[in-house]
Amino acid sequence: MAAMPDTSRLRGRDIVCVGFADWDTELWTNQHHLMSRLARDNRVLFIESLGLRQPQIAGRDIKRIIRRLRRGLASPRAADGLYVLSPLVLPFHRYRLVREINRRLLPALVRRATRRLDLQRPILWAYVPQAEVLIEALDPELVVYHCVDDIAAQERIDTASFRAAEARFAARADLVLASAPALGKRLRTISSNVLDAPNVADTELFSTALEPGPLDPQMAALPTPRIVFTGAIVAMKLDLEMLAELSRLRPAWSFALVGPIGPGEPHADLTAITGEPNIHLLGPRRYDELPDVLRAADAGLIPYMRNTLTESIFPMKVYEYLSAGLPVIATPLPALADVADVLTAADAQGIAALLDEALAEDSPERRAARSRAAESHSWDRRLQEIATAIDAL
Repeated sequence: MAAMPDTSRLRGRDIVCVGFADWDTELWTNQHHLMSRLARDNRVLFIESLGLRQPQIAGRDIKRIIRRLRRGLASPRAADGLYVLSPLVLPFHRYRLVREINRRLLPALVRRATRRLDLQRPILWAYVPQAEVLIEALDPELVVYHCVDDIAAQERIDTASFRAAEARFAARADLVLASAPALGKRLRTISSNVLDAPNVADTELFSTALEPGPLDPQMAALPTPRIVFTGAIVAMKLDLEMLAELSRLRPAWSFALVGPIGPGEPHADLTAITGEPNIHLLGPRRYDELPDVLRAADAGLIPYMRNTLTESIFPMKVYEYLSAGLPVIATPLPALADVADVLTAADAQGIAALLDEALAEDSPERRAARSRAAESHSWDRRLQEIATAIDAL
């Protein structure tokens, strides 16, 4: 990433961000990290998930529906230095009538919120193209489409209506941000102003894993070596069969999966790994607790399967692991092909061999070097790059 002057920064702007998740979710993603930082110098209204997935009769979905009904007509609430709106929208987007109702309902709710907060001609910063209905309602200063996942490839998404909305919205956006090469390639067929912006990390926070400090108690209780995965435990991304085979190839090792089970996938089938004695589901941690997890780990693992969804993923954990100094072993995702210090193999035997080598060669000096190399891949540097692109407009 090229060096940029410190003056490249968004300040004093009004921003309306349309996200694809709720603000108080268990796992913070790109939208949470960027918007919480932008809120330090700007006024930010975050619009929570528009319910693009077809809901299921499952505990997690039912709780979200009840919470949305309770908050759906309320005023924006303050959280983490910004304002959050939970709009009352209908989740059945595959039906034209529902889309038409939302097309009228969402702008009215957002317009009311921006008036209450006195937001004037904001930047419309959207992670989903359904924000197109807000362009006329807000008369934004400029429009940013931030594409960090191939959402249309996810389960329970109406792919046809999503792709159609994306084609319209990306064409109207002043700036398109793409977090993976496959996304950038596709979006360049629609927009002439696409900036490659892979996910980065809170490098300052995660580099503290190199310093003496507490170890996560559950991690510390596991036999070494400890191989860790942090993130959502979902069957649509994780190659569970490969992970189970890997655990059998190295039965004396501990494989720790740290994160919530099944967000966005209420009926995730994890039976492939639940019977393996050295695979440990340790549950979620707060974001600021993750350095304690990685301090107790010997290597970071990204065991994603190869499918349409993961073809367009740049995992946020890549630079979190590297900032913590860990050796990083992954399946060969296209977005990781040119990332230094990430070793890839396509099957359990190949990953086991890479882990053998990485563990044998690891040292405090190698860990420090990885962490230093990751320093330039921070959220603040990413915001500087985006601010430079916006200034150029």
